[in-house]
Amino acid sequence: MDSIPTPLAEEETTASSNLVTMLWSLSVSSFAIGGMIASFFGGWLGDRIGRVKAMLVANILSLAGALLMGFSKLGPSHILIISGRSLSGLYCGLISGLVPMYIGEIAPTTLRGALGTLHQLAIVTGILISQIVGLNFILGNHEQWHILLGLSGVPAIIQSLLLLFCPESPRYLYIKLDEEVRAKKSLKRLRGDADITKDIAEMRKEKEEASSEQVVSIIQLFTNSCYRQPILVALMLHLAQQFSGINGIFYYSTSIFQTAGISEPVYATIGVGTINTIFTAVSVFLVEKAGRRSLFLIGMSGMFVCAIFMSLGLVLLNKLAWMSYVSMVAIFLFVSFFEIGPGPIPWFMVAEFFSQGPRTAALAIAAFSNWACNFIIALCFQYIAKFCGPYVFFLFAGVILAFTLFTFFKVPETKGKSFEEIAAEFQKKRGLAQKPKAAVEMEFLGATETV
Repeated sequence: MDSIPTPLAEEETTASSNLVTMLWSLSVSSFAIGGMIASFFGGWLGDRIGRVKAMLVANILSLAGALLMGFSKLGPSHILIISGRSLSGLYCGLISGLVPMYIGEIAPTTLRGALGTLHQLAIVTGILISQIVGLNFILGNHEQWHILLGLSGVPAIIQSLLLLFCPESPRYLYIKLDEEVRAKKSLKRLRGDADITKDIAEMRKEKEEASSEQVVSIIQLFTNSCYRQPILVALMLHLAQQFSGINGIFYYSTSIFQTAGISEPVYATIGVGTINTIFTAVSVFLVEKAGRRSLFLIGMSGMFVCAIFMSLGLVLLNKLAWMSYVSMVAIFLFVSFFEIGPGPIPWFMVAEFFSQGPRTAALAIAAFSNWACNFIIALCFQYIAKFCGPYVFFLFAGVILAFTLFTFFKVPETKGKSFEEIAAEFQKKRGLAQKPKAAVEMEFLGATETV
């Protein structure tokens, strides 16, 4: 048989390489596609059937995705993996709204921020465990990789069993269903022997406010001048979180370390997961002591410096061998600064920007933008890295600097402030004259003219 001409062989090799890159990017980004779609329905499902039942329903998607991926070795692997990750993304899109909602509604006021950050801590702990289990000598090998993917359904099974013992949200029962007796029983299960009189009074006040406040649509968030600046700031915080390059590191950290010349890149990746977990735990204690805006700015500033050193390490690697360690340390610190501020804080601040009426719509569009940016980074990072080469993190450094400046000039501090005071802060940043507090609140309740 005649040998294949060299140019044709090279062309086929290039085409095969491009196909593998595309399928790999799709398998990563399909998760975010599912999250984007489901992010709009978490709040709706929680209101429709209750927080606990909604989480149980969401777990069905996780199990279905895990089964597809677990059996992917028996069929067309790339199709089953992409489909399974899409279903898992749908699950995460729902659960990423439902879990914080449930935690926020059952937690005592003094612990709401810390318990909310514990949700993030659970996520990064799961990432770390998956990285360890994915080691070559455990499950990350040619024979057992499908088992590794199938194990993603185990947390959903555990959560489903534990949810059977969890009370429904007392706020949902009282405010949405008007069932005060069931709400009191739920509170007693949650608080034990503690007095629930104050909790009931708070819920009664919240119910009165909710009944007098208009439900705001997503379109109204952008067309009503009172909501426009808060929603734009909220979206910018989520864009800053995703376009900082953090998910590029999480998704492709092993290949980044390999490029940096690390002999065992997979262990360096586990190091990133460990640092990620440790500093998320640190943020649990910081979030209620330091200001949200301050922590966000500290985190973004630190990430900017680390991104510069990451790129310098990659650029100078061929000239100075020790630059591989500079890149590795910079990546570790980059992740640390991310978890101090930009990781958990955008979700807190969006909820604090809005009152009961517009909050559901604001959280939905914020979650969608977060997942959409996640998808863009997952799909494009490999191509951007190929195009920019070792200079890729200079690009992210520029993006981080821009978002840091925006945060400094446009984002108000929300720690320890009432909704009234936060609304007044936005009025100041819009350059408007200070209005009486009552007038400010009436504007945010929808009493102003829509423009």
